[in-house]
Amino acid sequence: MLTSCEKKIRSVQSCSLLCVLATFFCIILFYSSGVEAAPSKQPNVIIIFTDDQGSVDLNCYGAKDLITPHMDSIAKRGIRFTQFYAAAPVCSPSRAGLLTGRFPRRAGVPGNVSSKHGKEGMPAEQVTIAEMMKLAGYQTAHVGKWHLGYTPETMPNGQGFDTSFGHMGGCIDNYSHFFYWNGPNRHDLWENGKEIWRDGKFFPNLMVQQCQDYIKASRDKPFFLYWAINVPHYPLQGTDQWRKQYAHLPSPRDKYAAFVSTMDDCIGAVLKTLDECQLRENTIVIFQSDHGHSQEERTFGGGGSAGPYRGAKFSLFEGGIRVPAMISWPGTIAEGEERHQLSTGCDWLPTIAELTGATLPQRRLDGKSLKAVIDSKQAQSPHADFYWQIGKSWAVREGNWKLLGNPRDTSQQGKLTKADQLFLVDLSKDLGEKHNLATKNPEKVKHLTEIYNRYQKSLSE
Repeated sequence: MLTSCEKKIRSVQSCSLLCVLATFFCIILFYSSGVEAAPSKQPNVIIIFTDDQGSVDLNCYGAKDLITPHMDSIAKRGIRFTQFYAAAPVCSPSRAGLLTGRFPRRAGVPGNVSSKHGKEGMPAEQVTIAEMMKLAGYQTAHVGKWHLGYTPETMPNGQGFDTSFGHMGGCIDNYSHFFYWNGPNRHDLWENGKEIWRDGKFFPNLMVQQCQDYIKASRDKPFFLYWAINVPHYPLQGTDQWRKQYAHLPSPRDKYAAFVSTMDDCIGAVLKTLDECQLRENTIVIFQSDHGHSQEERTFGGGGSAGPYRGAKFSLFEGGIRVPAMISWPGTIAEGEERHQLSTGCDWLPTIAELTGATLPQRRLDGKSLKAVIDSKQAQSPHADFYWQIGKSWAVREGNWKLLGNPRDTSQQGKLTKADQLFLVDLSKDLGEKHNLATKNPEKVKHLTEIYNRYQKSLSE
């Protein structure tokens, strides 16, 4: 109202006497109220991005042998998606898709980037959610795993984050904080671009403390917190309490379960801090796994579950890309509801923009806002179709039809032959993707291939 009045004052010479009197009355009324001009408070945003968590590996997604009350509470106080897809079946491209709202290839991250210091990752010219939110007046923070570049320009502080704490490579030992894969042995723990040492401290606990401290320190100004949890990615280092709790389960489910519940405790501690700071109803909490569960040697060949789906990490069958995802904003969006529309990790950037009033980056986005879907069970998916690619493997989905090119089944649920280089499924009738319908439906294969080619052309433009 004051802004409107001031505009009128500036043009007073051209106003009629009535306009002048109205302006004067407006100003007097405003100041006599004794209330300062203040815009409505923008909501905080927290993204909880888990690592290698299986498609159904929490209670609200059907797990019967896991204890996950805090993750489940996000669904109880919000909306749970049942057909939500990661942008890719591996770490780096999935993260790039989420942070930029673009297909990983369009974001410059077609596959995993290097975990070596000095190696570039996602190009610095890409615009991240953090950069978008900074322009909207938000504080921005990264906590946890990065895996999108290991140079100053491509580390978090170079990609829009005011503060950063965590590891830059793909995985670390949670006690020594050394890279947990191949040699030479190298330490990987950083704070705002500088190497730090926290010998023997359990990394999940360090992340919780960082998140709690940040929330408390940032409570008077809207903030965006990207909490990229490195759990339940290997090494499976759950706490002793949970190892004992799950001792009855077979290996490697016991080790995986212990780490999932350890992560659940961490999430619960941060959500509790939101409540204690009386910020829960003014904070949008988004939860998603980066892709399906791992069946690699370093995770003892498995442990996670895709439930009814075929595939796992590295695969474009459903078990590699269909992931748990939820959004909660108590008092503003529905609570305890499900949404069955096709949605993707690329959609969070435009969704956050619409929910917070941030301005979208002026570039081509592949994600679409999910606000209409969040608001209504009856809304249509914003995607008529969608596309994924990792290496030579690709997939396109339109409606219930899905076509995979050069498919890879890391879950080893069935043999793939040369005849399966194009693999067509109707997900409404074959959720487990067991039967290839390509030879029986050549027109559908042709149509979906044309969609794939359209995406390929758009990526080269």
